[in-house]
Amino acid sequence: MNTGIQPADLGFFSTLAAAGSLSAAARELGVTTPAVSKRLALMESRLAMSLVNRTTRRMSLTPEGEIYLAHARRILAEIEQMAELLGVSRATPTGLLRINATLGFGRSHVAPLISQFARQYPQVEVQLQLSVNPPPLGDDAWDVCIRFGAPPGTRAIARRIAANRRLLCAAPAYLARHGTPKTPQDLARHNCIGIRQGEQAYGAWRLTKRQGRAPQAETVKTGGTLSTNDGEIAVNWALDGHGILMRAEWDIERFLRSGRLVQVLPQYDTPDADIYAVYPQRHQQAARVRAFVDFVARAFAQPARP
Repeated sequence: MNTGIQPADLGFFSTLAAAGSLSAAARELGVTTPAVSKRLALMESRLAMSLVNRTTRRMSLTPEGEIYLAHARRILAEIEQMAELLGVSRATPTGLLRINATLGFGRSHVAPLISQFARQYPQVEVQLQLSVNPPPLGDDAWDVCIRFGAPPGTRAIARRIAANRRLLCAAPAYLARHGTPKTPQDLARHNCIGIRQGEQAYGAWRLTKRQGRAPQAETVKTGGTLSTNDGEIAVNWALDGHGILMRAEWDIERFLRSGRLVQVLPQYDTPDADIYAVYPQRHQQAARVRAFVDFVARAFAQPARP
């Protein structure tokens, strides 16, 4: 009997949705674009409904397509988890591993580690997606997300893989022209480079003085002529002497060592930005997820950072 939903269609539709277009899905599946279009049309015919809105340049899922995708991914994940629990693929990590990371950190640190991981685990297919902000915890499009700070709630496993501080810094030339801040209040009179990322309040810097038994925290409203949502651009602006920047130590430590940047207000702490690997609880038995998270944790534990 030609039923409306066939098991083989679940993986096909999940790949199609992740690829974002018929042609990209064709490349993923190793078939022609007309073949992908024909298979999708057969699926929609059996279901008697449209799953995808097609235009000349893009495609999007219909409401019914969104429902189909959510259930398809859940079913595929459960099948995979069953295989892991039965020990079918526990010994050797295999299969598709979808990783998300932030733009700058993903380019400079995560991507090189994936290159090393791929050599060690050639049977794992890795897809890396870089984004400005971490995806929602309930997003089934990712297996592992490398992010700064522990995520709220308990819907996912968050493994701390490296310590990381945010530091205030500026180029020596900027400090020579404008002076070095002595207190957090002095920052209000300086050009501060803004980064619009994540859920943090833009332009509000929280500093805590380390000295004393009861550290005092204060929030300073900063402003400046330059802002961006790209951390690498912000660092380059600081190197060019445009102002004071708050940035993760992982991104600026080499410039602090070389003297191209100087730490500002070192006696004050800012909110930490520890690095976490976040993954759904249902993936904790997946060999490829465990192997990748362990691999990254070992690499970040090395004294010499990339």
